[in-house]
Amino acid sequence: MSFFNSIGRSMTRNAPRGPKRSPTPTSATLSPTEAQPSNSVPSSPVTQSARPLYLCSPFVEAALVKGQFKNIVMLPKYVDIMEWVAVNIFDFYTNLNEFYGVITECCTQQTCPTMSAGPSLNYTWINSDRKSVHLPAPTYIDYVMTWVQNLLDDENVFPTKSGRDFPPSFPSTVKHVYRQLLRVFAHIYHAHYPQILHLRSEPHFNSLFAHFLAFGREYELLDAKDVKGSSNSPVGIGALWERWKEMGLLEA
Repeated sequence: MSFFNSIGRSMTRNAPRGPKRSPTPTSATLSPTEAQPSNSVPSSPVTQSARPLYLCSPFVEAALVKGQFKNIVMLPKYVDIMEWVAVNIFDFYTNLNEFYGVITECCTQQTCPTMSAGPSLNYTWINSDRKSVHLPAPTYIDYVMTWVQNLLDDENVFPTKSGRDFPPSFPSTVKHVYRQLLRVFAHIYHAHYPQILHLRSEPHFNSLFAHFLAFGREYELLDAKDVKGSSNSPVGIGALWERWKEMGLLEA
């Protein structure tokens, strides 16, 4: 199913609004660069030279859904594709925001001085001067989540009122949103999966992420390079993606 070939079709959406987050001075310039080598900046104190917990049994198998996510992400009959994508974006954002809210006390400027998503993977931010800058993970994530919340609240982007259509730029906007949410997932897996395990929430978090990946691939919101990053390291969410494909959880 190609989402980008369906731009001419639109509907309106009636979804509850999430809480407002504090505005950021750079929300209009959200455009992180590609991953940077970890030697370009001191990386997070979380090092994963060994196999990370989320790739180890039984944690990697923990899920609420048995079998592939293919059936869950399929477009329901009589539902417009942009309506379907919009509702799912809202749900992914809301659930991810709630998970991050639970572990936010563990994600500080001291514990996570960079937006790291692997032993050699750090994301940088494009500021208002169009310069690439390194930010602490909590700052980076707050910028991302604030930007997405502002988009969801914008009737010109995510219309909820009768008679308003989705804008022509909607597919490219949600693809950009998807890429940023992916990076938040990646940081949580890399730096905070022990806290997820402590809360015994790994089946829920794994299922949310697998659903997110399956939906992104089904509607061309994710590229393989977005998941794998610029590193060929055997750890990271790229390795998790491959492991779940081997298990049959995700479509090969």
